[in-house]
Formats: sequence, structure tokens, C-alpha cells
Amino acid sequence: MTEMKAICCTKYGGPEVLEMSRINKPVPNEDEVVVKIHTTAVTASDCAIRGLNVPGGHEFPIKQFMRLGMRLFLGFTKPRNPVLGLVFSGVVEATGENIQSFKKGDEVVGFTGNSRGAYAEYKCVSNKEIEAGEMILKPKNVSHNEAASLVYGGVLATHFMKTSNIEIGESVLIYGASGAIGTIALQLAKHYGAYVTAVCSAKNFDLVASLGADKMLDYTKEDESNKLERYDFILDAVGENKTSKLKLACKKSLTTNGKYVSVDDGLLKIYPDYLPTLKHLIETDGIRAVIDKVYSLENMVEAHTYVEKGHKKGNVLIEVV
Repeated sequence: MTEMKAICCTKYGGPEVLEMSRINKPVPNEDEVVVKIHTTAVTASDCAIRGLNVPGGHEFPIKQFMRLGMRLFLGFTKPRNPVLGLVFSGVVEATGENIQSFKKGDEVVGFTGNSRGAYAEYKCVSNKEIEAGEMILKPKNVSHNEAASLVYGGVLATHFMKTSNIEIGESVLIYGASGAIGTIALQLAKHYGAYVTAVCSAKNFDLVASLGADKMLDYTKEDESNKLERYDFILDAVGENKTSKLKLACKKSLTTNGKYVSVDDGLLKIYPDYLPTLKHLIETDGIRAVIDKVYSLENMVEAHTYVEKGHKKGNVLIEVV
């Protein structure tokens, strides 16, 4: 069989457990397509899987039970599918005979869900995954790098904001507004017509202002909590593992019927309309990508090391080809 390059997670641990390997190139069955991947991204979820990191501030023994649950779900000593990677942008190389929705040469973008596998030159996507909304045609007005950087934050921001029912003129706070999820959530909130307060470090104020933020707060400053107002919706886009005096104060700054949502709340389920809705907004409303760094597939360990520091702006990408 023909081989391809892929990054494999040899066991749970730090970035050094990721190794360049050569594995069999996938061959599509009658209900699959093979995508030649151009770009993937290193996401916080990839790092969590690689390190078997439990989201939230849980303590022993709850954290140990949650880690056991993760091992049972993902694989006990290492991921059952050692090739990580949740997002991709690429080109359809071949299709099975039962595939009607895509053809060879189509530029596509996807969120792999539980199958993962985007840290490789090629990936099979099943018709079942296509029907579930995990792959669509790439937005025409963005590059492969831009498309790959919009998927993770776009899907998660859409998921966690879908019940917010934000209306024109309402007040929204995005905690972690300069990250992969926060940069898209900020733009979505502005699309809905909200007044948006962005929480990030001062060095990223220009970035979030360029995305439409009306007010900025620096989470590193002790007295920023005095500048909080009342918010109809608050999104914690960094998760419960990261906290500050300002975040604790945010939770007490909701309006009477306001809603606070964390990205650690519940399991992510991709709905078929998420990616098509995101594509429409990219093509018509100017939702744009934020790219911090771009690495090669060979430099995956360095990319994971950088992302795990927790200070990236937007997205860190991996160019596979």
C-alpha cells in the first residue's frame, strides 16, 4: 500500500510524545471520500487529548474519575486513533461510488469530530460524517489557511452561543476574546447587533478592536473588575482551567435574565447547520480569520509547545503540503 506522512501520538503526555510516522494512505470505500489535506490547526482540544487533560477545576477524586472516563473513551494508554487533529482544509482526491455530494477536485473544509485524523497528508471522510455536517465546500473567498483557522473557533462559538438569543443592543462580554473561539464569538456577537466587551491582555486590544469590540478589559490588571457593567450574555471562551479576579467578578455581572456559558459546559455536538451557517457568514458578512503562527507538519512538537503556553492570538496552523 502507498504510505503517507502523519503525526502520531505514541502515548499520553507532553508535546514530545508526538512523532512523525509513515502510515498507510487511506483508500476510500464506496461511502467515503479521500481528502488531501492542505492545512490543519493545533487546537486546545488537541492538546487536551494528547495530555489527557481534564477540563475545569476539578480536584481529586473527581479529576481521577474523569481521566479514567477519558481513557475509556479515547484509549487507555494512548488514543486508539493515534493521529490527532480536529480541523482541516484541503482538496477531494477521490470518491467512493456512492458519494454524490462531492467530486474530485472540490476544495473542502471540515471538523472531524470523534474520528480526528487531520494531522496527516490524507484523511477519509464517510458519507455519514458528511450528512452530520462535518465537511462542506470551502468558502470561496478565503484561502486554505484561513478556512482551517475559522473552523474550530467557528463551530465552538456557534455551539456555545446558540442558546444566547442575542438581540440588537444587548450587552455581551467575551472572556478570552483574542483566542480561537473568542475571536469568532466576538464577530458573531457583533453580527447579532450586540455591544461587546472583550476581555484579553492589553497587548491584544488592537486585535479585538479590529474585530469590532466596543470596550476592552485587561484580565491581568487587579482593578479592571471595577469597570464591569451588566451583561445579557457572558461567554468564557478559555475554560475553567484559567481564572482571574476579573473572571470571578464577571460571573456576578449578569442582568436578571442574563446567561453565563463556559466552553467547558457539556460535550460538543456538531449540528448539520453549523458549518454551512459559518460559511455563509464568512462569504457575506466578512467574518475573518485570525492566524498567530504557521508551522510545518515536521514542527508539530514546537507548535503544541507554543499552544500549550496559553498565549496564542487566534489560531496556530500546520501546513501539511
